[in-house]
Amino acid sequence: MPHTVLLAEDDRAIRNALARALTLEGYEVTAVSDGAAALEQATATAPDVLVLDVMMPGVDGLQVCRELRARGDRTPILMLTALVETADRIAGLDAGADDYVPKPFEVDEVFARLRALLRRAGKEPLPAPAAQDPNPTGPRDLTAAGLRMDPSARRVWRDEREIELTRTEFDLLELLLRHAGVVLDHATIYDRIWGYDFGPGSKNLAVYVGYLRRKLDEPGAPQLIHTVRGVGYVLREG
Repeated sequence: MPHTVLLAEDDRAIRNALARALTLEGYEVTAVSDGAAALEQATATAPDVLVLDVMMPGVDGLQVCRELRARGDRTPILMLTALVETADRIAGLDAGADDYVPKPFEVDEVFARLRALLRRAGKEPLPAPAAQDPNPTGPRDLTAAGLRMDPSARRVWRDEREIELTRTEFDLLELLLRHAGVVLDHATIYDRIWGYDFGPGSKNLAVYVGYLRRKLDEPGAPQLIHTVRGVGYVLREG
């Protein structure tokens, strides 16, 4: 069963981007826009972990934290905050938060801190993209469309040909490979790989897809990364 996350963030762009990233990481996410809704959902659904923005209108993240702790609710809480002074961090911890991530944040740091909170809470965390068999033919390799990837060693092959990739190229291919056959929209890919959306005018993603195609494609062989016009990209053979 996937771990459940209750996310409370009043900024819609951040809320939607983080909810998408958490869902792609394998979490089951309930996202709300204010503290009052967070308290209601926390009571109704008993999530495995909460991610709370500190500064929300009405009931803020600190109030949510204090109220839950006053009820005896010990659910792990990760705070998101733009307040980075020591006194602000102390206020969050004193309110009952278990950890915090300052804004702007990298989604990988959020994932790592959630895994740590789940471990401390005695829950089996979601598998991190690590600790995989270094054998390139091992059962934990990712395989699809004639590609084989060893995420822990950061190596990838098309048939028997090993392909050298930059860090961003590898991360992008890994995302597409993990969701082979599924069309991923531009915003989801931007959020997952770069942590934010560059906007509709950006060509950054298209440039990196072009780099990957030049390295992956072979004469006479099917193209692997396909453009779904107006939506995004999908990895599939043929």
